[in-house]
Amino acid sequence: MTISAVVFDIGRVLIAWEPEQFYDREIGKDKRITLLDSVPLHDANLEVDRGAPFKKTITDLAERHPEWAREIMMWHDRWIEMVTPDIPHSARLVRALRAKGIPVLALSNFGIETFEIAKVEYPVLTEFDQAFISGHLKCIKPDAEIYEILERETAVSPTELLFADDRPENIEAAAKRGWQTHLFTTPEGWAERLVQDGLLTKEEAA
Repeated sequence: MTISAVVFDIGRVLIAWEPEQFYDREIGKDKRITLLDSVPLHDANLEVDRGAPFKKTITDLAERHPEWAREIMMWHDRWIEMVTPDIPHSARLVRALRAKGIPVLALSNFGIETFEIAKVEYPVLTEFDQAFISGHLKCIKPDAEIYEILERETAVSPTELLFADDRPENIEAAAKRGWQTHLFTTPEGWAERLVQDGLLTKEEAA
């Protein structure tokens, strides 16, 4: 089947996204579990992904939970440490595809401000032909709207899109629209898929 563009998720595909590991290092696993059971940090992060202002969202949450204010503010003040390290093999795949003239797109749940922070740290995030970032679009995966926007803006047939994401629900939503999909678990597995589909040679995908 023809593939006209390759679509990358970002978190856990191109760069890490491990807030739990960050908090385990900083405050210990037991306290981290209590924190996340007591404070809806992940829900707040989804609001940021939908376009809510980063600092205000986290500061407001800290004000509602003063007993956890220091730990909550780490989500803002030390956010970059939660997206460390990068995944170099995946970055090489972006560059190998683009070197062959294959359009590479991003489709990611990401806040407006946090994406700008991440681009400074990880230059590969500036190298997409087009980036569809949920904070700017005011909608998130796996909602149908964000997939529709990409299809409309690129004018690529859904059946000619190949999409890699680490979350099954995001993959399933794309597959229902006719996209070709790959559930990302390792960059090596993603590289093998790109070779199987004839987009890269083994040497290019190494």
